[in-house]
Amino acid sequence: EEKWDFVLVSDIHEVGSEKETKRKKFLDELSKKGFTIKKIEDKKLFYGVRAPRQIFQKYQWLLRNPDSRLQNASAHHDIPVTTRIRIVNFILQNTITSDLERLCDLMKKRVFEAAFPLHEKEEVREFLKERWARWRDIFSHQPIEKIRCYFGEKVALYFTWLGWYTYLLGIAAAAGLVVFVAGITVFNSSQVSKEICEATDTIMCPLCDQKCPFWLLSDTCTYAKSPHRVSLRPLLAPTATVFLELWKRQRATVVTKWDLYRWDEEEEELAMELINNLQHEPQKYQHSYFRSTIILFLVLVMIAVLIGIAHGLVIYRVVATALFTQSDSEFLREQANTMAVMTGAVLHYITIVIMTKVNRRVALYLCELEKPRTFSQHENSFTVKIFTFQFFTNFSSLIYIAFFLGRINGHPGNYVRIAGRWRLEECHPSGCITDLFIQMAIIMLLKQTISNVMEYLIPWMSHKLHKKWQRPKKRRMMLGEEEEAEDPCKRQWLSNYQLSEVHAFSLFDEFLEMVIQYSFTTIFVAAFPLAPLLAFCNNLFEIRLDAIKMMRLRRRIVPRKANDIGIWLQVLEAIGILAVIGNGLVIAITSDFIPMQVYKYTYSPCMTENSTAVDCSTGYINHSLSVFRIQDFEPHTKVPEMLPHLEIKECRYRDYRNADDYSYTVQFWHIFASRLAFLILFEHAALCVKLIAAWYVPDVPKSVKNEFRVRKHNNLRKELSTMEYSTEV
Repeated sequence: EEKWDFVLVSDIHEVGSEKETKRKKFLDELSKKGFTIKKIEDKKLFYGVRAPRQIFQKYQWLLRNPDSRLQNASAHHDIPVTTRIRIVNFILQNTITSDLERLCDLMKKRVFEAAFPLHEKEEVREFLKERWARWRDIFSHQPIEKIRCYFGEKVALYFTWLGWYTYLLGIAAAAGLVVFVAGITVFNSSQVSKEICEATDTIMCPLCDQKCPFWLLSDTCTYAKSPHRVSLRPLLAPTATVFLELWKRQRATVVTKWDLYRWDEEEEELAMELINNLQHEPQKYQHSYFRSTIILFLVLVMIAVLIGIAHGLVIYRVVATALFTQSDSEFLREQANTMAVMTGAVLHYITIVIMTKVNRRVALYLCELEKPRTFSQHENSFTVKIFTFQFFTNFSSLIYIAFFLGRINGHPGNYVRIAGRWRLEECHPSGCITDLFIQMAIIMLLKQTISNVMEYLIPWMSHKLHKKWQRPKKRRMMLGEEEEAEDPCKRQWLSNYQLSEVHAFSLFDEFLEMVIQYSFTTIFVAAFPLAPLLAFCNNLFEIRLDAIKMMRLRRRIVPRKANDIGIWLQVLEAIGILAVIGNGLVIAITSDFIPMQVYKYTYSPCMTENSTAVDCSTGYINHSLSVFRIQDFEPHTKVPEMLPHLEIKECRYRDYRNADDYSYTVQFWHIFASRLAFLILFEHAALCVKLIAAWYVPDVPKSVKNEFRVRKHNNLRKELSTMEYSTEV
């Protein structure tokens, strides 16, 4: 059976047309370089391309250190198939016609429709299809070596990283589940939840201006017992640092086994450029301050747009709350705040889906303006920009809920209003962290269900429909052209062409999806301790989903050599820093952890009365509520009907304000100072943990260092022995 490195696909153009001429010029350039080209005509034109043996001999000679293990070597392939495909792809992409056009230019002009390496019927592929790319193998170990043999080191490192991340997620998920269960156990019997549930005479102020009644604090009894209020969550914050340190060790072990630890990407790039064109001059590094300034300005404008969208979501929740409170449905009126948060979360998910496509186009445009020197630089630049945009798209609304919701809306009698009409929304009656918990839960569930289902169904349905439409046409051609039907390449090329297209950033999309998920599971894990559990369950399916897409539904991805996950490591480091800051802010500002500790050690009966017979949290709820006289309501507010059998002159609200002039109390400033002090201590303690972990867990295991040392020793001994032998002779 003939082996072909690449297949080019083109429409059948008229003889003498511009497209036909351009196609001929490109194929002629390949022929001059010694490529063998085979043409098969169907509804499209297929050109099989095979590089001459001399190209790969030059590659081996220039680098002097070819791949140490032959992956799927045969009489036709004296170097690994992945290396062969990578070199041929580089030459195809950098072959220039007499019109100064490259393959990418010709594809934009529709001279060529597609260019892809083939999924061939080989042993390693059948093994991966049967033992890896199946749902039944969801709990099985990944055959990383086989993945490397078929898809190259970059894809193998992605699955190594994803498997390692999922493994450690299992530990974090167990810890989060313990925190969740502990919350149910502890808060069911805690003094704070007991006081809330027994506060049947504590009348709270209305949550909106129209049709919102006075309500009793005891109505929030169920939420008071919910586990997201537990104070064990600081223990989950350092997981990001530990994960990265352990991954660095795992990565060093893996790439050492592949003989790629000291691999030089730039050297390989220069070698392939010279193989493609001996007269090639190396591109020099360039930097333009003017261009960088323009790009920075445009990035800031895009970030401002994304923050503006987050403001739009805030306005939606404000208006939705007002509309729900005026509804004829009693349920909507009573649950107006919760309904506004939930529908706002769904709307946030929709904006994430839409803006992801917009962000990609903007990031690609900015990369074109930047004019990076190589594909790797282009990929790194694109990664930084798209992650920045995606971070603000995913987290702007969450940041508002975590740190601003309920803190900038004023107080009864003096609310902050939008357009002088709609007052800013308040936190959930049980506290602001409930809003963050609900938002996180909805977004993560939607992202991990709808997105994954669509990610699988779209290429699967496209593949099935494409095969169904092609089959009858193919059968007629087989009957009409017996000679072509006998060509063994035709069926294989057609079946590969019918698969979904892959592009240069196909693997990038998988990385981005997982890194955004990593952000969710680390930055706000203090508010949503079940995030690691949801991520763990998702990743068990994600690994097999990606495997099935790569093996069964998509064309073969062009293998790329790598000894690390690239700039994604720096992105993960940045997320680790943001996780420390974010969790510190959630604990200090969003949760009731600091106010409760201040009360226990300053204002509680344990301190003021030296009483040890009572719980130190006794009286905290009453202490955290301020008093408002209903006669001071604004004209915008329609005073609701009184509760049955009660004449209400005052109501309570969550804040620390004086009852006479509504100014902040001494307790407010005490808590404010304590929040800042805790935040500073927490950040410094987390930084110390990060530094200690980096010192305690070396990036490179001693076994790897020893292996390199022994290898150097043996090489020097061999050289010395050779020299002495030649001297004696």
